[in-house]
Amino acid sequence: MPTDISPGELRARLDRREPVVLLDVRDEWETRLCRLENATHIPTEEIELRTAELTPEDEIVVYCHHGIRSAGVADYLRALGFAKAVNLAGGLDLWARTVDPSMTRY
Repeated sequence: MPTDISPGELRARLDRREPVVLLDVRDEWETRLCRLENATHIPTEEIELRTAELTPEDEIVVYCHHGIRSAGVADYLRALGFAKAVNLAGGLDLWARTVDPSMTRY
């Protein structure tokens, strides 16, 4: 299984209504600027304490602003047995530039 998914690949999966859990690991103030619809918000600093809120069998797409924090969280989740956890390559910034230009960039 790949460790990253591109914004275009994610958009296609969402358009096909494939089951995927969107996990936003940004800080609270960032989520007020923009976010993906129906995302679960667990800040990076809280992930160790809140993994029980996630299901190891789910396909989880972890995202942040540029894809750095989310890559670390996706690696961490895979190490815990969340085999289908992947990082949104380029984060919401690349998503806004390539998939949804109406999204607020910061």
